[in-house]
Amino acid sequence: MSVADIRQVSPDPTKKNVLILSVALGLAMTGTSIVLTISALVGVTMAPDPAWATLPLGLQWITIVSSTYPLSLLMRRFGRRPVFIAGQMVGFCAAGIAAYAIFNQNFTLFCVGSAIIGVHNACWQYYRFAAADTASEEFRSKAISFVLAGGVAAAILGPELANWSYDLFEPVFFAGGYLVICCITVISSFLLLGIDIPRPTNASRKNQGRPLGVIIRQPVFIVAVLASMLGYGLMNLSMTATPLAMKVCGFQLQDTKWVIQAHILGMYVPSFFTGHLIKRFGIFNILSLGAVFMIGAAIIALSGITMVHFSVALTILGLGWNFLFIGGTTLLTESYSSEEKEKVQGCNDLIVFGTVAGTAVFSGFMQHLYGWDAVSASLILPSLLVFGAVTWLRLQKSSDSLT
Repeated sequence: MSVADIRQVSPDPTKKNVLILSVALGLAMTGTSIVLTISALVGVTMAPDPAWATLPLGLQWITIVSSTYPLSLLMRRFGRRPVFIAGQMVGFCAAGIAAYAIFNQNFTLFCVGSAIIGVHNACWQYYRFAAADTASEEFRSKAISFVLAGGVAAAILGPELANWSYDLFEPVFFAGGYLVICCITVISSFLLLGIDIPRPTNASRKNQGRPLGVIIRQPVFIVAVLASMLGYGLMNLSMTATPLAMKVCGFQLQDTKWVIQAHILGMYVPSFFTGHLIKRFGIFNILSLGAVFMIGAAIIALSGITMVHFSVALTILGLGWNFLFIGGTTLLTESYSSEEKEKVQGCNDLIVFGTVAGTAVFSGFMQHLYGWDAVSASLILPSLLVFGAVTWLRLQKSSDSLT
């Protein structure tokens, strides 16, 4: 029996892969939610100027950007599993550096550790694409959605662990959170040993498919990237500034924890049914609704600065991100063939997280110089752009189907 015959009779590993990747992403996002809860607050205590409080997060996103495409090429060469596990080990080292920097009150070293965490984060961002590797076309949107549903655990565990570990090493605060991340990466590494995604063959590595320049000129690619890019970028702009804005408004870490939890629940709870909604109502309706949710979040945030306003606005913001990011990721899979996936996925994430890096750095300055209203108002026009682009592609596809 040939290898091809064995693969045909072997059980479909998709459901097992989705389960493992969902749990692993939940753990990774738990670490990320810890960082989101405390990083800017650590920055305020150590940075030479409060305007630089979000610089560590900004550097983290910059390294996500710079490593996304190389990581996609490594996966094409070595396969998903070894690169995913290596990414967890990088996260272990980076979190250790950040904790050491906090113990020594060294802002520069904290920035270094935060930047290296970005490589770790870039790696697990590919979990959503890995879920689609062995999935049928019918199940693809659901596989992507179910993997991202693992982030629900992060909404509950992340802020709670951030709060619990806040004074773990008193009088040194916040270092415990990064040591918790070290433990998370070890657990995730063992879990990822169980994923079953075939390594690319020599023949598939040699077949490059169409030139990238041809692929990125497709309308479907442009709209898919625009939805993910602005959806993620706008969400990050507002989310990164939230702990700082709440501190200015007199709220405590406990209050910020609840808002971040509500936000992450808004991001990931819909993932249990977003794939079904895409199948039921169509990808264009879900993307359009995501843009509407972004605008709604901005309006609520502009209407007041109470705990309710922050919580509701950030929850709806998370829901808008979910529809735009899952919808954009699913739409992107329509733009490439199997031999083109690594370079297209790498290009997509380079653009998306390049935008997110910019918003992470800019949010601290915008919040410090112009305030929370400016941060919130900046969501509206880009969301209208996404809505317009989705409508344009919908009309173009309708026109094509009639010819």
